[in-house]
Amino acid sequence: MRRALYRRGVLRSARVAVPVVVVGNLVAGGTGKTPLVLWLVQELAQRGLRPGIVSRGHGGANAAPRPVSAAGDPAAYGDEPVLLAERAGVPVWIGRDRAAAARALLAAHPECDTIVCDDGLQHYALARDFEIAVRDARGAGNGLLLPAGPLREPRTRAVDAWVVNGAPAAPGEY
Repeated sequence: MRRALYRRGVLRSARVAVPVVVVGNLVAGGTGKTPLVLWLVQELAQRGLRPGIVSRGHGGANAAPRPVSAAGDPAAYGDEPVLLAERAGVPVWIGRDRAAAARALLAAHPECDTIVCDDGLQHYALARDFEIAVRDARGAGNGLLLPAGPLREPRTRAVDAWVVNGAPAAPGEY
């Protein structure tokens, strides 16, 4: 329902000054999004781009946008943002409002020319230019939405690219 409100313009997505790539999934739980984000920012950097990473952070408690350092406390920032800060070699910012976090990252790091959003597929407040969904061999489970099943959104949800982590799902799984 929320997605429909954004698509119809009732709710508005905030656009930032650089392209935004969102990496997410339809199934609750780990499918390999964070390793894909690491790989993606490394590939972008090798191609001469200067990406930054935006994430929600631990439990969404980070209302105000803030940077994450490699020495950051995972209990305060979340384990995935700290891991990204340790390994990515690019600025990492967290915040419940991902659009505000992206703006803060760009204000602090004007050299960044691309934002990669870790686990932001269902957070439509930040406009995106490209969506990547990660799936794994578990597929869509019983095919039902939370809380009756594992899906965050219907499996018919369109994205720009799918990345299959591990063994591919059975034909017709998505």
